[in-house]
Amino acid sequence: MKWFSSKSDVENSVEVDVCLLLEGTYPYVRGGVSSWVHQIISGLPEYRFHLIFLGGHPDFYDEPAYEFPENVVGFEVHYLLSDQGHLKPSARSGKRKLFNIWNRFLSYFEKKDEPIPGQLLADVSDFLDADSKLTLIDFLYSRASWEVLTERYLESAPRQSFVDFFWTYRNIYQPLFVLSRISQNLPKAKLFHSVSTGYAGFLGALSREKTQTPFILTEHGIYTKERKIDLSQATWIKDNHSQIDISMHKGMDTIRKTWIQFFEQLGLSAYHQADHIVALFEGNRQRQHTDGAPTDKTQVIVNGISTERFEDAYKRRPDRPPMVVGLVGRVVPIKDIKTFIRTIRGAIETLPNLEGWIIGPTEEDKEYVRECELLIESLGLKDNVKMLGSKNVAEIMPELGVMMLTSISEAQPLVLLEAMAAGIPCIATEVGACREIIDGAGGEDAAIGSAGEIIPIASPTEGANAIVNVLSDTKKWLQAGDNGRVRVKRYYDEPMMYGAYRSLYKEAISGRHRI
Repeated sequence: MKWFSSKSDVENSVEVDVCLLLEGTYPYVRGGVSSWVHQIISGLPEYRFHLIFLGGHPDFYDEPAYEFPENVVGFEVHYLLSDQGHLKPSARSGKRKLFNIWNRFLSYFEKKDEPIPGQLLADVSDFLDADSKLTLIDFLYSRASWEVLTERYLESAPRQSFVDFFWTYRNIYQPLFVLSRISQNLPKAKLFHSVSTGYAGFLGALSREKTQTPFILTEHGIYTKERKIDLSQATWIKDNHSQIDISMHKGMDTIRKTWIQFFEQLGLSAYHQADHIVALFEGNRQRQHTDGAPTDKTQVIVNGISTERFEDAYKRRPDRPPMVVGLVGRVVPIKDIKTFIRTIRGAIETLPNLEGWIIGPTEEDKEYVRECELLIESLGLKDNVKMLGSKNVAEIMPELGVMMLTSISEAQPLVLLEAMAAGIPCIATEVGACREIIDGAGGEDAAIGSAGEIIPIASPTEGANAIVNVLSDTKKWLQAGDNGRVRVKRYYDEPMMYGAYRSLYKEAISGRHRI
C-alpha cells in the first residue's frame, strides 16, 4: 500500500501538477466526495497530485480507507483543532501593527456581501502564525489580541454574553492560524484544486494570493448551506437570547449567526479568488451565484461513474423486484435515516415481507446511529430494517428492488447513478440533482422516461406510497430500471467527466486564467 508521512515524503521543492485541498474526506472517509477524489486521481494518470488533508482532530479519523494511486506523489495531514495544552499562558503585549491588520481582516466576517480583499488575504497569510510575527500564543494571550476581541464584541455583539463571545471568537478563528501556516509551506504546484469551500476553499484562496497560481474550486454540495443545516441542529449552541434578540435576529441565536457569517465569508472569498468554479448541476450553479460567485467563473461538470462496473449487476437483475429497499449512505442526520426507517414501517402495511437495508459506514456519528437503532426497536422493525455497514455496492445491487435516498441535502448522488447502471429504479427526495437524475434534465434526456419517483423531504407516508408503486408492478419496475440505465450510459459515463476535467486542468495550467 502506497503511503506517506503526515508531512509529504516529497520535498516541497519538487513541482507537482495539481495540489488537491481536501477537508474531512479523502482518504479517511469512504464514499461520496472521497469516491469522486479517488476517481479523478485514478482517471487522470498523466497528472501528478499532491494532497493536503484538513481534519478536525486526530481522534476523529481511523485508518485510511483508500490506497493511493501511483500518481499521488505527496500527502500531508493537518488538524485544525490543535492542542493548546503545550502553550503556556504568559503575559505578552503582542505586535499592535499586526493586530490592527488582523482586526481589519476580522471585520470582513461581519460583512455579508463583501469578500476579503486579495492583498489583505496575502498580508494575513504572510504573518499569521509565522515565527516572530503574530503567533497562536499571541492570539490567545496578548494584550493586543484582547483589545481586538473587545472591540469586535462592542461593534458586533454588545447584547451577547461576553463569555460566550470570548469562547466563540477563540474557537472560530484559531483554525485560520493552521491554514496560514500551511499556506507558508505549500508544494510547488501548477494548480490548486479544492473540492469544497469552507476551510479547504479558504486555503485555496490563500494559496491563490500567496503563489499567484491558478485555483479551481469544485463544489459537490453547497458547503455553506450544509453548515447552516448543521448549525441549526447543533445542540452545543445554547439559545440564551432575550425577546429583543429574537426580534433582531429573527429567532437566530447570536452564536449561530456568528458561525454562519464565518462560513459565508470563507465561501465568498474562495469564490472570488477562484479562477474556475464547478458545480455538479445547474441548480447548484445558480445557488453559487446567489451566494456571491461571479457568474463568468462558473460552469457545470456532472459526475460520472464507471457503467462497465455494473454490467454484471445488470445481467444478474432478477425478473421480478426483490422486496428490499436499499439506502446507501453514511448514517448521519443529513441523510435522514430516521425518515427511511419510518418509511419502511409504513410500506410494510401493504408489503409485509419488505425489508429496508441501510448500507454505509456508522462510525461518523455514534449517537445518531444509536438513535436510529432505538427507533428500529421501538417501531418493531428488528426483522425488517437492517444496518449492514459498508458493502460492495456493485455486488449488492441485484438484491435490491429499489434504491432510496431520504436525504435533506444532496448534490448529485453517485449511488443513484450506480443503481440506474444496474437497472434498479430509484426513489429520492427533491434535493440537489435528484429529480434531474431520475426524470431527466429536459429535452431528449427527459424523453427517455422516468427511472423512479421523487418525494418530498421528511415524508414517510409519501415515501411508503412510492415504494409500493415501484415494487407492485413488475412491468413498470423493469421499464423504470431500463430507463435509468439508458440515461446513465448516455449522460453520466465517467470518460465524459475525465475529459471535462482534463480540459479544465489543461486550460488553467497553460496560463489561460485570470492575471
